[in-house]
Amino acid sequence: MLQHEQVVPLRRQLSSRRSFRGRGERDDRGWTLLHIGARKGDLKEVKRLLDEGMDVNVPAWGPKSQGVTPLHLAAQGGYLKVMDELLERGANIDARTKGACGWTPLHAAAKERNREAIKFLIENGAFLPADINDSRFNPPLHYCPGLEWAYELKRLQEENLSGDGSCSSES
Repeated sequence: MLQHEQVVPLRRQLSSRRSFRGRGERDDRGWTLLHIGARKGDLKEVKRLLDEGMDVNVPAWGPKSQGVTPLHLAAQGGYLKVMDELLERGANIDARTKGACGWTPLHAAAKERNREAIKFLIENGAFLPADINDSRFNPPLHYCPGLEWAYELKRLQEENLSGDGSCSSES
């Protein structure tokens, strides 16, 4: 029994180690340096890696993060400047993870209840169907409680666009 207890901490220690030799390599989550920079909100590092030619839409390969892009991770952390840089460089705002639900960056922000990131994504054209039950937009609301804010924001935007037309333009 003592031997098993000594092995488990060693495995945890090894699996938490993240080492890279080059910009194209991946850690044990299947993340590249760009994923890590986006997750940390490191705008300088993100810009450097993109300037060196790293793919802005590079998907992760890890078993728990298949298809996660740097934009998913920046949205999850609410790093608006990093999100803006990624979108300026061609990131897919509606990129989907692999698996049954196919999470988008909007889902990632909503899961964390990050209002600013949700607002940023909606304002920049993230897909949000009229009905939360639309099968094109899994997972359902209970997985991402912040989506209620996304729908409230969308409703307010639609009200402003279809307002009474009293916005005057100065001549």
